[in-house]
Amino acid sequence: MNTIQEIKVSYTSGNRDKVKITNSKDSYELLLSCWSQKIIELQEEFKVLLLNRNHQVLGIYPLSKGGVSGTVVDAKLVFSVALKCNASSIVIAHNHPSGNLKPSEADLRLTKKLKEAGNYLDVKVLDHIILSREGYYSFADESQM
Repeated sequence: MNTIQEIKVSYTSGNRDKVKITNSKDSYELLLSCWSQKIIELQEEFKVLLLNRNHQVLGIYPLSKGGVSGTVVDAKLVFSVALKCNASSIVIAHNHPSGNLKPSEADLRLTKKLKEAGNYLDVKVLDHIILSREGYYSFADESQM
């Protein structure tokens, strides 16, 4: 059985060469490089890309793994991680094992809910990326943020 370790609050990553996110393609490429290629077409996963005020990457948090057609996303967990890491903004992401990049109604509702919660907490949700091996869908690029 895997154990989940407590996130440690740190105000320095120890990494001098921070990656900066400037657009959805940057987010997609970074997220895809951290996704297990063995299960990207098998199991849905949800991850949170944590950014500082300068949109430099603080880290990527694997929030949940689900089944073939969905995974559970708890808004409290999304923002507890962001707040513990002192993130100023986040990019949320999940894969569609089917390869279909069109957002579902559940994806649209979740994006709206997390964006509103982020506004209250001063943690801006910059984008929601749906990804597959072949490409991605960006809510920000499609004016859905």
